[in-house]
Amino acid sequence: MSIHRVAPLSDPTDLALLFSLVGRGTKWLAQRGQGDIIDLFGPLGNSFTPSTEARDLLLVAGGMGIAPLVFLAERGLEAGAGVTLLLGAQTAEQVYPKHSLPPGIKLQVATEDGSIGNRGTVIELLSDFDYGSRQIFACGPVAMYQTLANLIKGQKSIQVSMEARMGCGFGGCYGCAIETRSGLRLVCKDGPIFELNDIVW
Repeated sequence: MSIHRVAPLSDPTDLALLFSLVGRGTKWLAQRGQGDIIDLFGPLGNSFTPSTEARDLLLVAGGMGIAPLVFLAERGLEAGAGVTLLLGAQTAEQVYPKHSLPPGIKLQVATEDGSIGNRGTVIELLSDFDYGSRQIFACGPVAMYQTLANLIKGQKSIQVSMEARMGCGFGGCYGCAIETRSGLRLVCKDGPIFELNDIVW
């Protein structure tokens, strides 16, 4: 579950969530309507942190990993940075609609079945991309991160958003622990954003 957008940027009093229907909880949430009241516990943990000197952001989204990256793109564009999005999905039907992206973003798309954009994965897009001095942020499945780690091989700082089932949300149950080079860390409290090179696979 990710914060997808906060609007307006000058007065962030409203927020949007983007999610897939994967179980009873998300089905229930999707059935809520205008006027329904929902308790919200969050936001939890940390967030993507663009460098104050970063003038060019490269966002790598795998599937529903697009959810928090749209918010990051809006913030980057608002700060005057250039923003490029590499977006991957299994099919054209699962690709986030281009018209919903903020104006000014540069987009490249890959689908595994080739129904739109390049045929292949978003990591294949990245392998052919000159990421050079760009600051990289990624959100997607764990398998994508593992492939990304092998591609970059510790050469570059990449902030990734980890996903885990959270039992309590404040660091008490250790149900969302992941192994890092600094020991066990909790996605809900120490994350969800981690340096890719710090994660032990």
